[in-house]
Amino acid sequence: MREPMRNVVKIPVALLLLLALGWTGLRVMAARAQPPLPPGIHDGKLSPCPASPNCVSSYETSPEHRIAPLPVEGDPETALARLDAVVSAMPGAALADAEDNYRHYIFRTALVGYIDDVEFYRDGDRIHLRSASRSGYSDLGVNRKRIAQIRKAYLAAP
Repeated sequence: MREPMRNVVKIPVALLLLLALGWTGLRVMAARAQPPLPPGIHDGKLSPCPASPNCVSSYETSPEHRIAPLPVEGDPETALARLDAVVSAMPGAALADAEDNYRHYIFRTALVGYIDDVEFYRDGDRIHLRSASRSGYSDLGVNRKRIAQIRKAYLAAP
């Protein structure tokens, strides 16, 4: 009678070990992921989105990737400072690069640690933006939703 009980205990333990190994593997892969295109300004623009649906940008024309830029109202420096305050307060955000008219934030998901690159480029009376996942194919709309949250908070900020 004791032998079958040992097998009953071994199966859940083995499953938990497999889940832990899989989760650890995902975390390691996510941490090592590099952006498909380097962040930054290239030929006066942010990098284009890849063919996958896990990216949105104000420079894109396809409905799958297109998102409107943010308006610059008043002093351009104030607009970027307001944007910095909004983005840096969001969960998982870390500033990776800041120049006069450019910001690069890295967003890391809490559970697995997937990385998204979020960039802003002030060009005249608008702030262009790009949000892209470093790995995977679909992001289930996460980048588009994040930009919508940023837009709402930015436009409401004093």
